[in-house]
Amino acid sequence: MFERIMVPVDLTHAERLEKALQCAADLGAHYGATVIYVGVTTEQPSAIAHTPEEYGEKLVAFANEQATKRGISTDAKAYASHDPSVDLDPTLLRAVDEVNADLVVMASHIPNVADHWWPANGGSVATKAKISVMLVR
Repeated sequence: MFERIMVPVDLTHAERLEKALQCAADLGAHYGATVIYVGVTTEQPSAIAHTPEEYGEKLVAFANEQATKRGISTDAKAYASHDPSVDLDPTLLRAVDEVNADLVVMASHIPNVADHWWPANGGSVATKAKISVMLVR
């Protein structure tokens, strides 16, 4: 049913993604799908990486760790953005097409009052994506 499952990850907060990572891994194992970890970083030095290239290397290492830990096939694709907080949703939607994903599994947060003014990334991607999006809380 699924062949390429895209999982957006924020390496700065990878520990908060466990439920979504496990869900994607379970689906990947069940369907024999490749799980593709997609990350969006700033073009400027950050706490996680000094350059977009270094971020890409760390994302590949993360994907390899997940493959070993969970026994699944993985891949990784990093994107650099001038302002990830503004560009995140359009970049993730572009990634869906570029990695040829047929499912997105995203971590989400518990909705709150601020969501009335600033929609959550998961909700925005789910609304605009042409494929299924699973939001995991």
